[in-house]
Amino acid sequence: MGMTETIHPKVSAIVVTFRSGFALKECLYALCVEKDIGEIIVVNNGNCPRDFEWLKTFQTPDHCEYKLVSGQGNIGFAAGVNLGVRESTCERLLIINPDAVIRLNSIQQLESARQSGSSPCLVGGKLIYPSGREQRGGRRELLTPWRVFVTYTGLFELERKFPAFRNMHREHDPEPEGPVAMPVVSGAFCYISREDYERLNGFDEGYFLHVEDIDLCRRVGKNGGKVIYTPHATAMHYGSTSKVSAFFVEWNKAKGLARYFTINSTSIWGKMLGRTSICIFAPTLIVRSALIRSYLHTRQAIREMLR
Repeated sequence: MGMTETIHPKVSAIVVTFRSGFALKECLYALCVEKDIGEIIVVNNGNCPRDFEWLKTFQTPDHCEYKLVSGQGNIGFAAGVNLGVRESTCERLLIINPDAVIRLNSIQQLESARQSGSSPCLVGGKLIYPSGREQRGGRRELLTPWRVFVTYTGLFELERKFPAFRNMHREHDPEPEGPVAMPVVSGAFCYISREDYERLNGFDEGYFLHVEDIDLCRRVGKNGGKVIYTPHATAMHYGSTSKVSAFFVEWNKAKGLARYFTINSTSIWGKMLGRTSICIFAPTLIVRSALIRSYLHTRQAIREMLR
């Protein structure tokens, strides 16, 4: 008696790209290797002419269709994903950043984890640096103004002695052996059924860049569903390959945080805090980003001098 082959639902991979740089090609080639991916939808929010020409001529293997969506301008990540989903046809959706490279057989692991959760179910995989070390963002707590302040000011270093200073990023926690419930996973590498995505009305397009994934995770829980993290599905995430200014990124992150707290606060005082919080978040994030970049540039310069 012959063995029957397990048939997995086909997956639409949604890739939103904006000045994505070298990693985009690696991202798309890796998706082509996954046999369960039935189509790749690339939403071109804006790339240099050379990369755009390459996208127009990109070809996929026979098992995988390819569609390039362009002409809409830079409509943001959330709106870009929603546009890609509308152009797609498969039962399952993989949302993956253009600078993330999926590891082989991750789709099967994401689907297996999805089947263990209640609907609506959103599954996030493990993000790693090129070195192989786990990257922050794949495992997170739900947001509160205090938790954001503690995380982005570095006060989370006090967490060991004072639990109230808990970091929202949890990549330093012991890695689970298998899929586990997680308050927030990353929109850079996540998986959901089309039915559940449409039930949730997709990403909130009021978020231009950042925080839209946190908002989606919150709505999954609010609708009686489950957010799951699986360490068995992996993507190597370069991060920050897009040629955009740090100010642009951090400003939109601050706007996203302000929107999140304004929408989700139940009291008048909470909503007022949400509306005014951009005055706190924007300077904090921009200064923090500038200090980090200055440190990295200085470290690189020292390395060059010592060669």
